[in-house]
This record gives sequence, C-alpha cells and structure tokens, in this order.
Amino acid sequence: MQALQFSATGTLDSLQLRDVPTPVPEAGEVLIEVRATGINPSDIKNVLGLFPYTTTPRIPGRDFSGVVVSGPPELQGKAVWGGTGKGFGFYRDGCHAQYVVVPTDAVALMPESLTFAQAATCGVPFITAWDALERSQVQAGTSFLIIGAGAVAQAAQALGKARGANVVLAVRRAEVAQELQARGISAFQLPDAEQLPDQVRDHFQQQAPEVIFDTTGYWLSAAVNSVDTFGWVAVISAPADGLIKMSALNLYRRGGSIIGVNSLLYSLEDCARMLEQIGAAFEGGIPVPGGFIELPLSEAVAAYHRVNEGGAEKIVLIP
Repeated sequence: MQALQFSATGTLDSLQLRDVPTPVPEAGEVLIEVRATGINPSDIKNVLGLFPYTTTPRIPGRDFSGVVVSGPPELQGKAVWGGTGKGFGFYRDGCHAQYVVVPTDAVALMPESLTFAQAATCGVPFITAWDALERSQVQAGTSFLIIGAGAVAQAAQALGKARGANVVLAVRRAEVAQELQARGISAFQLPDAEQLPDQVRDHFQQQAPEVIFDTTGYWLSAAVNSVDTFGWVAVISAPADGLIKMSALNLYRRGGSIIGVNSLLYSLEDCARMLEQIGAAFEGGIPVPGGFIELPLSEAVAAYHRVNEGGAEKIVLIP
C-alpha cells in the first residue's frame, strides 16, 4: 500500500510517500480501507519532533474515515470513523495511508449525515471540544464563552448550542466576527484583554459567563478575570514557552477552576466512544463541517509543507 512515512524527526525533509506492506490485523483488531484522513497541526508538530515519545519509522495521521475490510462479520463493509487517541501516529502507525489497523473497539459507525471527507475533519477538533464541554459541565442554559474561531472553537460552538447552552464567541479580528454573525453565530471582536470582563457582561445580560473556553492559549489571565463565581476555564494551548502570567488571587477569590484539555490523554477506544456521542449530535442536526480542501494522498508531502508554512485551510487526504 501507499503510505506517508517519516524516518526521523526534526524536519519535514524525511517525510516521504512510500510503498509499505499492508498491515495485517491480529486478534481483536480490524483492517480499515482509509477513504479520507485529515491533517491536523499536531501531525506536523509530530514530524518536527515536538512529541518526545514518537518512534520512527512512523506513519503519521490521527483522524480517518473508511470501510472495514477485515474484522468481525458485523463490522465488515461498514463505514466507520476513528483515531485521535493516545499513541496513534506517534508510537503506533497512524492513518495517512491506504489502510490502517486499529483495535476493534477503536472505531465507531460513521454518521450517515457525513461524507467520508467531512468525517475525517472531525476527530481532533470535535473530541477536544467534547472533552472541554463535558469536564466543564456545559449543559442547557449554561452561559458559555469561547475565545477563538478555529476548528476547535467552532466545534465547541456547535456542540454547546446543541446542548442548549447560551454560546458566544470572542475573536480578535472584526471581519471574523462579522463572518460568524452572518452565519447566525453570536460573536464579538475582542481587541484586548482588559476589555474582556466588560464585553462578556454586555453579551450575557450583565452576568459573567459560567464557562470560558480559551482555544488560543493567550487569554487565560483575562478569562480568569471574567468567569463567574465557581466558574470553569478550559484551555487547550499555550505560548511557545508554555508560560502565562495570571492572578491566582482572582482565581481563588471567585472559586474558579482551570481545566487542561488534551486529546492525547485518551485511548483510541475512549475516543471512539466520544465519536459515538458526537455522531449522535450530527444526526441530531448540528452543522456538518465545511471549508476544507481535498487532496490526493500523492500530494501529502506538499500538503504538510503547506500547513507548516501557515496555511489556514483544513486539508483532507484522499487515498
């Protein structure tokens, strides 16, 4: 089969499309014919050596959709999606290939409302968002502020709205806020951190939000100063040095809690159970993903370079 593979970390130069043996499933595993597989920023970081536990040679790729070609009879021929979890693409071969082997319990039936390409864009952003909402107890009536407008932020908005939360997005650029508003999404421009407490009260009927999800890594201090009493602040990113200055005084005086969200802490099986619930949300009518680019697997190396050079569009590889 054809597969993207890197033999060393630290640079994208070792990334090549190669002919490698098709994996053979063992007992308790399934063989998936990959129909689509998304490229995530963590895939590029993986090849660049930013994950110390990665072993080589390695096939990268964390999210896929496809068809079961070998495994339990009840799964053979079924459209499934999976990936995202611990080790996948890092010290276990990932899915940027024509075929992938995973544990039988590590796949979920794909929602009929999604195409293979749409499903392949969902794993990392939707599982990250799902985990943040679950652990910060977002439910019907929750006042929920999301900072940022990337894939995770938009997944959190869709899932939060489906739960009946009062969801608002705060973004840096005025044109992004306008584009979100044109799509019927509550959003406002956030010019600087000092204005956040007043701005959120303007958008939550003079109340502080119960949950704030900072998807950017740069607004933690402002979020702590803006969240409601006994509120939750979820974070998924940080500056390059990992350090953020914030007031512990403001945090403990309001009884706030900070949640770190990391999809790599979960097994493939854990992520499949989350995908089952996310799939139910899609079947329930949340908007299907869009705005991505489909490229053949033969252009995978160029696609990695494109993302690494700052390309903002989501890329889906089609084997």
